[in-house]
Amino acid sequence: MIGTLFPGGDWTTADWTTAIEQRAQESFYCSKPWLDLITSLYGYTLIPLVTTDADGRVTGFLPLCSISSPLRGRRLIALPFSDQCPLLAADSASADSLVEDAILLAQRRQARYLELRTGIAEALSRRADLSQSNLYVRWLVPLTRDSADAWSTLRKSVQQKVGKARRLGVQVRIATCRDEMAHFYRLHLRTRSKKHGMPTQPARFFHMLWDAFAPTGALQLLLAESQGTVIAGAILLASGSKVRFAYAASHEDYLHLAPNNLLVWEAITWGCSHGYQMLDLGRTARDNSGLMEFKRGWGASEEPLTYYYYPRAAGLAATSERSWKYRALTGCWKRIPLPVANVLGDHLYRHLA
Repeated sequence: MIGTLFPGGDWTTADWTTAIEQRAQESFYCSKPWLDLITSLYGYTLIPLVTTDADGRVTGFLPLCSISSPLRGRRLIALPFSDQCPLLAADSASADSLVEDAILLAQRRQARYLELRTGIAEALSRRADLSQSNLYVRWLVPLTRDSADAWSTLRKSVQQKVGKARRLGVQVRIATCRDEMAHFYRLHLRTRSKKHGMPTQPARFFHMLWDAFAPTGALQLLLAESQGTVIAGAILLASGSKVRFAYAASHEDYLHLAPNNLLVWEAITWGCSHGYQMLDLGRTARDNSGLMEFKRGWGASEEPLTYYYYPRAAGLAATSERSWKYRALTGCWKRIPLPVANVLGDHLYRHLA
């Protein structure tokens, strides 16, 4: 069993064991297009850790990003701006080797901390030298070929809001060209800045996302319209048997039309009709009781999303939304005019990982 940086070659052309290859296909955030996107856009260095068997076949894979920032120092994260980066290992020995290599690398590079966004992982949970953060969960909606099965699991109040949106004339369409991403970005900038009080990804992130995934059908941009005006949008990202409700935004002046409810339902019906088995409604902070309740209404099951740290929990992903630091940051950002927030977010966002 060898644990190392990928030796002398391109990890994407390696001979993977069947178990690792299948799990990698399920994990959107371990895909090469996603890794290429975040490293090229934000200037991070990708460090692919692998384990191999005696025949040189890959038995384990953990992609790390090395991030150096004058604002927050040197960090190793698997992976930045990714809800979950599972520890892909064919057996416990491979998993242990990957974790050991990640810790050794953090020590050698004198990183402030190592962050592993794996979700619950036995190889990490049993280690006394790692800290855990359990601030987040994710919500999973099972899908079948017949969307009527999913409809029957929805709360009555959710069904009523979907019906309300339709009665009031809200329509959802799937974007067909790259330029339509601008509609989504305008809403996203407003939602992130004014509702959540957080910096926003640069606009080019969403255009690069389209370029990387829309041609293969792995990205779908849903736009909700009322009387010809785009009032809400959502980006779906698909891999393996799962589709992710990855990004969503809406204009607060139109929330009485319930466009967000219709968007989620359209995501469910799209996933069902295209043969996906699960809709991932994304990461949710346990502190956010309102959003937790919203997702619970879709018949979703709750799954802990544990993150692990060495030598201690640190960083934005380990900061509670109820903490004074978090509330101070979001409170200040909400006061920034949108044009200024757009420019500042472009410069600051890479440092938030």
